[in-house]
Amino acid sequence: MRYLPLTQPDRDAMLSVIGVSSIDDLFVDVPEAARLDGPVHDLPNHASELAVERHMTALARQNTVAGEVPFFLGCGAYRHHVPASVDHLIQRGEFLTAYTPYQPEIAQGTLQMLFEFQTQVARLLGTDVANASMYDGSTACWEAIGMARRITKRGKAILSSGLHPHYVSVAKTMAKYTGDVLDTTSPWLVPELDIDRLIAAIDDDTSCVVVQYPDILGRIADLTPLADACHAKKALLIAVVTEPVALGAIRSPGEMDADIVVGEGQSLGVGLQFGGPYVGLFGCKDKYVRQMPGRLCGETVDANGKRGFVLTLSTREQHIRREKATSNICTNSGLCALAFSIHMTLLGEAGLRALAATNHAGAVTAAERLSQVPGVELVNDGFFNEFTLKLPVEARPVVRTLADRGILAGVSLGRLYPGEDALANGLVVAVTETTTAEDVETLAAALQEILA
Repeated sequence: MRYLPLTQPDRDAMLSVIGVSSIDDLFVDVPEAARLDGPVHDLPNHASELAVERHMTALARQNTVAGEVPFFLGCGAYRHHVPASVDHLIQRGEFLTAYTPYQPEIAQGTLQMLFEFQTQVARLLGTDVANASMYDGSTACWEAIGMARRITKRGKAILSSGLHPHYVSVAKTMAKYTGDVLDTTSPWLVPELDIDRLIAAIDDDTSCVVVQYPDILGRIADLTPLADACHAKKALLIAVVTEPVALGAIRSPGEMDADIVVGEGQSLGVGLQFGGPYVGLFGCKDKYVRQMPGRLCGETVDANGKRGFVLTLSTREQHIRREKATSNICTNSGLCALAFSIHMTLLGEAGLRALAATNHAGAVTAAERLSQVPGVELVNDGFFNEFTLKLPVEARPVVRTLADRGILAGVSLGRLYPGEDALANGLVVAVTETTTAEDVETLAAALQEILA
């Protein structure tokens, strides 16, 4: 049954007020080639709820379930085990139905959770302060570039070749409207990051340098020399972390003097979920807190001296004049932030370090086994739980063939960098605590057979 609360006279009246003659007039800015001239073909006009459910279930069965096959996909979205208690707790009515906590007196639980989340993120990233989450990692990365422009009054951002290409794409999209100049290039299949290139490119017009840690190929570098070079030119260093579990084993970017650290928090508490919703992490040095986008939750006391929590420094366009806002992203990811915080709480520091150690050990074992396959070369011998292989042939067809056999072998660089022939043979492989020794052996045997 369709729900159409407005009558035709209602619609006519509204169209008259806004000065158009028909609803079609509202879509004139959409190219004609992109507009439908009638109903969507091959779709029935109506169907029963039972029929729709059955049809959608049949479509869902065509998907390959990550937990049912050997799974080595990564590149910014990772399959980790999420304890059942995480999902149980986030579905409690107090959390599941909560929206923006504009009235602190009735949202103390939500605000306290956000306060704890900020504390966990700040400690994880090694920053003085963290906000109450961003939309996702890629938009957090762009917001950091915008923040650097406000702080330095400069408009040139140097992006490492190892920054995820999807993050680069988001930055390019936004830079069209801000005038920022983005200096970027594609990576090379070599063991080292392009730290020397980044340092050489810094000049008096540079607002920031953006580097991923570990990078898109899984490589890890000491960021301290890069931070020193940035600060010598009064530019900021922005570090991007797409695998937060790694920070249980390697130094945090904040410890290496990064000014802003952003990331994707999906690995902790949030499933793959076909690419979203995810949760962006954002932390910075205390001296830049007033330019930080999003919102912060602060601790205070009430009139009776009792501990309480409030929103503070909420300089989003929802709260202040648009031209004064530090961010125009209305959405934080409160429920995903809660899932992240619960998972972190369940792990604790010792648990996170143990989880990181398990991930790294599994990746080392997998890298050693896969590099024994004739023709396969390990590009980077230093990594956390993700590494890059160079195959003797183009990787994309190999990945498709393995997928047809029920093995999700990794992410081909040809998919991430179409048209880049120098990267076509690259395959990025991720190993987590969910990867078994049998999974690794299955991939190695199938890869050897295909490449023979």
